[in-house]
Amino acid sequence: MVTLKDLQPGDHARVLRCRGTGAIFQRLCEMGFVAGAPVRLVRFAPLGDPLEVELTDYHLSLRKSEAGMIEVERDIRSGP
Repeated sequence: MVTLKDLQPGDHARVLRCRGTGAIFQRLCEMGFVAGAPVRLVRFAPLGDPLEVELTDYHLSLRKSEAGMIEVERDIRSGP
């Protein structure tokens, strides 16, 4: 299983599903982390947390703990 926090900067992926419950899970779904949504990891902050992602056509920052709730499938345009 690969999650959003396991990607490297520049990697492209598709959301498979969000795991979890409660307000954070609901908020991730409302932001657009739904099955099939394209996502790209832009960069990590200098100390590694948070990380910046591009989801559809906007950028947002997530904590690593939140990014770990999002299962993804890496696209072939991603690096090794």
